[in-house]
Amino acid sequence: MIDTPREIDIEPEVEDFIRNSKGDYRLCTTCGGPAIVPVKMSMPKNSDIKVNIGGNTLHISRVQARYIRRIEMGMLLSYLNYCKRNGLEGY
Repeated sequence: MIDTPREIDIEPEVEDFIRNSKGDYRLCTTCGGPAIVPVKMSMPKNSDIKVNIGGNTLHISRVQARYIRRIEMGMLLSYLNYCKRNGLEGY
């Protein structure tokens, strides 16, 4: 849980994925809604909220933090599907 205007819950599956990936991610705004992607795809901003997950960091866009109540695995699926379609290691 993080300190924002209200608490944001993070699904355990998201935490497990980030912990096991050994990398940092960012929850950002896309045309399809909020999405979690590696920081190499969406660079963190100074205004992001930082959440430590097993030694990795989830950067949460301050814009998204105003609107979401829960960070869900569905926010990661677009990235994982992209990796699968392109034969990339994403998970």
